[in-house]
Amino acid sequence: MAIRSRRESQGLSQSRLALMVGSSKAHIWRIESGKVGVGIDDLGRIADALDVEVRELILF
Repeated sequence: MAIRSRRESQGLSQSRLALMVGSSKAHIWRIESGKVGVGIDDLGRIADALDVEVRELILF
């Protein structure tokens, strides 16, 4: 997924993104590193926080 690159391009830390989506830094790290699957609810909140469409965060 492109979450990490979008987050970094906006100058956001994992901690800041976690705060914006109501999650933990550890959970954001696990999502970005592929350690856990991301649910559609989490993906929607992350997309909203990054001001992008969900489809922009999914690499095919």
